[in-house]
Amino acid sequence: MRMYDIILKKKKGEMLTKEEIHFFIEGYTNGSIPDYQVSALLMAIYFQKMNKEETVYLTEAMMHSGKMIDLSSIEGIKVDKHSTGGVGDKTTIALAPMVAACGIPVAKMSGRGLGHTGGTIDKLESIPGFCVEMTKETFINNVNEIKLAIGGQTANLAPADKKLYALRDVTATVDNLSLIASSIMSKKLASGADAIVLDVKTGSGAFMQDIDEAFLLAKEMVDIGQSVGKDTVAIVTDMNQPLGYAVGNSLEVKEAVQLLEGKGPEDLEQICITLGAYMLILAKKVGTEYEGKRLMKAAIDSGEALKVLKGFIERQGGDISCIENLDLLPQAQEIYPLKASESGYIHKIKGDIVGVSALTLGAGRDTKDSEIDLSVGILLNKKIGDYVEKGEVLAYIYNNDAVKRDLAIEQLLTAYEIEDTQPEYRPLIFGIVTKNGIQRL
Repeated sequence: MRMYDIILKKKKGEMLTKEEIHFFIEGYTNGSIPDYQVSALLMAIYFQKMNKEETVYLTEAMMHSGKMIDLSSIEGIKVDKHSTGGVGDKTTIALAPMVAACGIPVAKMSGRGLGHTGGTIDKLESIPGFCVEMTKETFINNVNEIKLAIGGQTANLAPADKKLYALRDVTATVDNLSLIASSIMSKKLASGADAIVLDVKTGSGAFMQDIDEAFLLAKEMVDIGQSVGKDTVAIVTDMNQPLGYAVGNSLEVKEAVQLLEGKGPEDLEQICITLGAYMLILAKKVGTEYEGKRLMKAAIDSGEALKVLKGFIERQGGDISCIENLDLLPQAQEIYPLKASESGYIHKIKGDIVGVSALTLGAGRDTKDSEIDLSVGILLNKKIGDYVEKGEVLAYIYNNDAVKRDLAIEQLLTAYEIEDTQPEYRPLIFGIVTKNGIQRL
């Protein structure tokens, strides 16, 4: 088998076999197939597309390119949640304890942030002492005993995807549905979960900015999951503005804790309760979305979810006094109020610009080696649809550097569009995708 023939075949628009796809993934992972040939194949895939069978073969090949995590010694059905990325998305920090409080094991591998969307691990590490490094035995024991553990993704988890994504990034071949879907699902499937709930974001702060394309991606990923025997559900949610009010590591931890205290923002609570309901359905805990939502809300109201969060943080070395007194979390030296230059209704808060502004302050990474400042970020004071008077505070900028602050101010001001009339209503949840098809709400 030759890579040349595989490239030629896909260039002509023909379907690649399972053997051909596994050959190229294995060869690229071990270094026997060079970048330039894989680049040529990626461009052929970009223009000629892949069908559903090819996409599944590609996912399986990448999934098996490294170590598969075995969670079989964890009792019960393990349901994982994955978000396609957004600004202010601290969902896992609140959702995982809510699901665990209902008796469902949550054994999660999470990543660090790169660019303007933050990573769950970085956010959790704003809690002094918190550590994601642990032995497999400790990880499994924690899940069996308190139903929750979150670890960092290991280097040998789907290594083919890491290599392929880096190459796609520099060859302008990122935005292809099959390549996106197989990249996401290969890591999730290698992580050992029995079932998967996907939060597919769409809007200005998301990778998929078009709603129809977001549904297509959701369907592609659900089909992949079902094809390899994993129950998979996708929920398409809004990211046309940041989720909640907080953007930045310690600020987002604070907001997630406030949700579990019953004082969180409505949009974050609605997303967590809906995602959690479907996690309970896939875990066979409940039969309907209504029942699942009822249990999720009860986990907050009873204080059980907050109790699980504290136990989880303590088990992983974190200082729970920071949860009991949120002022002990990393604090920025200055809080600058960004004020409105005109009166009117907020029509847009461009999520990507808010994310980039937080990145400028130091809340994210430009490169994988960048150091992040856990205390800085942005706390919105107004959201889309709110009326604002001239001179009223739009957002608070938490910063430790005047130069970075001034750059962030310039950027953040361009995120807002204020008009005289009220904006049209935009739902928070656009629809659900299951093995039975797409249900738009």
